[in-house]
Amino acid sequence: MKNMSWRGAIALLPLLALCASPLAAQFRGRGGFPPQGHPYDPKPGDAPPVITHHQVQINGQTLSYTATTGRIPVPDGAGKTECHIFFVAYTLDGQQAAHRPLTFLYNGGPGEPAIWVHVGGLGPRRIVLNSNGTLPAPPYHMVDNQQSWLPFTDEVFIDPCGTGYSRAVNAKALYNLSAVSGDLQSLGEFIRIYLTRYNRFSSPLYLAGESYGTFRSAGLAGYLTARGIALNGVILLSSVLDLHTLEESPDNDLPDVLFLPTMTATAWYHHMLPPDLQKLTLQQVVHQSEQFASHQYVLDLLQGDALQGAARQQAIAQLARLTGLPAQLIDDYNLRISSSLFDSQLLIGRKEIIGRLDGRMTAFNRVPGVQRSDFDASWTQRPVYTQMFLQYVRQDLGYKTDEVYGGGIDRWRFDVSDNMSQLLESAFAKNPYMKLLLATGYYDFACPFYEAMYSMHHLFLPPAIQKNITVTHYQVGHMIYQDSTAREQLMRDVDHFITTSDNVQPK
Repeated sequence: MKNMSWRGAIALLPLLALCASPLAAQFRGRGGFPPQGHPYDPKPGDAPPVITHHQVQINGQTLSYTATTGRIPVPDGAGKTECHIFFVAYTLDGQQAAHRPLTFLYNGGPGEPAIWVHVGGLGPRRIVLNSNGTLPAPPYHMVDNQQSWLPFTDEVFIDPCGTGYSRAVNAKALYNLSAVSGDLQSLGEFIRIYLTRYNRFSSPLYLAGESYGTFRSAGLAGYLTARGIALNGVILLSSVLDLHTLEESPDNDLPDVLFLPTMTATAWYHHMLPPDLQKLTLQQVVHQSEQFASHQYVLDLLQGDALQGAARQQAIAQLARLTGLPAQLIDDYNLRISSSLFDSQLLIGRKEIIGRLDGRMTAFNRVPGVQRSDFDASWTQRPVYTQMFLQYVRQDLGYKTDEVYGGGIDRWRFDVSDNMSQLLESAFAKNPYMKLLLATGYYDFACPFYEAMYSMHHLFLPPAIQKNITVTHYQVGHMIYQDSTAREQLMRDVDHFITTSDNVQPK
């Protein structure tokens, strides 16, 4: 859920945490009503869901499962339907629902449907990519997903209102739902209704969101807990809880501190660090960067232009060591290195620019050094995902519609808070048994891993509850599941997480 001020990028880029500047969508401006002709379906109907039966081969075993595809009408606070939310649910056959974990999954943006987590690597079928997550040569196809989460949890993939096939009933409803408060209310109601319709209130319950979806998950944890729906666990994939930590601007030094370890990791990957640092493991060099960032670098930035003389030169030298950038460039920018500056300058000698969603990936830049690239090499999959998903949902899942896949969110309003940490903290306070898994990528410039750690440390939980938080790092970028090695490890980590946080004991 990628550079100028965070909200500035939001207002300019089209839809998602993965737009032109990949996670573009990651948060769009705070605007007014949708324009005339905004795409919504005023009468989407509420036909019964389509139920299909399938088998998947995972680790040599044949698993039979049921797919339920459709839309659920979701009411507003007054009880009137304001959105029909599209979902695809996968339930393993032959299981007792009361003892079977159930996970609700979604992406971020805001403005993205669930196709990324759905067919990117967590559902029973996935799009075939190269091992590092890049696109292979066409034609594209899907395969049984050996790393699907289905063996250890039923899955419900949700398109939030205004995304995918989810439709607001009119423009006013879409406006209300294109905000933090409306989003939490509509998804919270969807989850409540789903649990009611499919008799799953006794199942161990989990939320799994990616990018802005983690911001959403933190809010939903508080929202649901306050309404009597307790969660066993929350899974944050490439997390952001406090938008202030990402807002790169002259009056906010915090992102400079929190982005630095990601820059160090990326420079190490591209062999741009001094020889003594290149000899270290990724974890070792990242640790050095974290230590500098959270101690001396913070103090240096606090001084502003009072940092002069030998102290300034020492700070510049250390930043040059840890970023691979020229000392003069760091001096010129007053020790404040934005992510777009780093992405455009690290490999300028090769006329390449770093991918924002995945710093391992590079692209040719027509004008070397320009901070806005011709395209982002880490974000080229959207047409393939959309094409393959529409084919899959129509042919395999039997859900046939001529509607455009995209509900039309125009502008997003942060009408509640830019920080969801307090709602997550509240959920822990009311439900101390809840567990949390934080999964981050070392090369992610959209939601840097050190920023996610900062947010975890600022939940201000007592030590006994802090033990409920598990942190995992992967040598990938934003979409962890697109890399074959990371997808395998993520599956194992989530399997262990759900197994150990499932408090329901079969009779």
